[in-house]
Amino acid sequence: MRKTLPPILLFIISLLIPLVTGFLGALVTTPAIPTWYATLHKPIFTPPNWLFGPAWTTMYILMGISLFLIWRKWMQHPLVPRSLLLFGVQLIMNLGWSVVFFGLKSPLFAFAHIIILWGFILLTLIRFFKISRLAGLLLVPYLLWITYASILNGSIVLLNR
Repeated sequence: MRKTLPPILLFIISLLIPLVTGFLGALVTTPAIPTWYATLHKPIFTPPNWLFGPAWTTMYILMGISLFLIWRKWMQHPLVPRSLLLFGVQLIMNLGWSVVFFGLKSPLFAFAHIIILWGFILLTLIRFFKISRLAGLLLVPYLLWITYASILNGSIVLLNR
């Protein structure tokens, strides 16, 4: 018989995975904000810089709870392994966007990247929803935030040609 992690440990790990990913993204992002990012022309609907930290922290916590709800069903649902793989891909792509936009300072390539990321988030949300309705619903704010971020990213591309 296979042993599973205690639920509280699984919950903590599930929260830490996206939060650590966000922290790694912040390591790339933060140095570029007062320098390179400050020089870009941005649309009028750009939120203040201080809002991004709390917004992303909220998204990562929601992602972690959603991950937990799926991961704990590992032995109960056949879609769980591939769903977790999708989650991992979108999370790596999430980190990749920060690297491309802020690290490489490439809004155009970041825009292409975020469109693909959006698709992976949607696929993950749909798959999670099939396993746990709540897990899928918890990813809706993330999808909406990435939709907004995509529009913002695309606008920055257009304004800085």
